[in-house]
Amino acid sequence: QVQLVESGGGLVQAGGSLRLSCAASGSIFSINAMGWYRQAPGKQRELVAIITNGDKTNYADFVKGRFTISRDNNKNTVYLQMNSLKPEDTAVYYCNGRVVVVTTTLREYTYWGQGTQVTVSS
Repeated sequence: QVQLVESGGGLVQAGGSLRLSCAASGSIFSINAMGWYRQAPGKQRELVAIITNGDKTNYADFVKGRFTISRDNNKNTVYLQMNSLKPEDTAVYYCNGRVVVVTTTLREYTYWGQGTQVTVSS
């Protein structure tokens, strides 16, 4: 019904920057919120940042001042600009979307992307 496709991950040196993108497609009526989570090896998945359809944002403390989340509603796309990257930011980053889907009724579902690897070398 709905697909979330991430792009923009890669290898970067500490102090560098990356920009992640996540595009949603499918039977979308509206998107209530989109966000980014990450999971490092041996650790649980954790919230990085989230943005609502009213452009309210929330960030994990460990990225405040370094990462910026934004969205383009016309493209159903969310971005994560990551600056001043640290080795501890190394993880698989997952896009998450709370999407209202067009079926016989309107109902919200939560979808996940496949993940994109971000590796920060020291």
